[in-house]
Amino acid sequence: MKGNSYYPRKLHSLLGVIPLGLFIIEHGLTNFLAFQDGPEGFDRGVKFLNNLPIVTILEIFGIFLPLLFHGVYGLYMAYQSNWNNNRFQYSRNWAFTLQRITGVITFIFVFWHVYDTRFQVALGNVTHEELGMHMHDIFSNPAAIVLYTIGVLAATFHFANGMWAFLISWGITVGPRAQRISSYVCMILFVLVSALFILSIVAFTGDEFAGTASAAAAVTNIIG
Repeated sequence: MKGNSYYPRKLHSLLGVIPLGLFIIEHGLTNFLAFQDGPEGFDRGVKFLNNLPIVTILEIFGIFLPLLFHGVYGLYMAYQSNWNNNRFQYSRNWAFTLQRITGVITFIFVFWHVYDTRFQVALGNVTHEELGMHMHDIFSNPAAIVLYTIGVLAATFHFANGMWAFLISWGITVGPRAQRISSYVCMILFVLVSALFILSIVAFTGDEFAGTASAAAAVTNIIG
């Protein structure tokens, strides 16, 4: 890569794990509540997050700004990368290439997902209580299920493989044995976090999420 890119690359690597990596895990766990506990569990998880102190500041400085820098600089890194798989077909070279490809897919997918969900809430088109039903409506289109599945698999691989690279670049895993073990751990992390998202997609396609908004409205009317 041209120029002095040491510090931007370090910041890019750090933001990919903290806070964005932690956010991916948290987001997967919250969505998994839809599979584990149904609409009530998912609604409880959403309410917990939105009742956190200074939630807007956390979103801006803990998610959106790091995501913007990591995504834009990641696209620049992908553009500057040397694609050498035709010459050196080793597993790590393929992982390097997949990291760049999944980074581009993830960047597009995340902004689409944010527009579909958080942006719609901000515009007042969807309430927090209606998010479960909104996701059900999105997944009523089979194409959306396929695209979301591709998106979450790309995002979780990008995170897990990026974690492996992070441990090396920050001097945490030194030597072939430590790096080999960390590669196994990171791939297990990829499988587990991917499973959380895939199961949540399965849950949102269920009929029980079709009436969550009306049920929430009924409860509100009873309480009122």
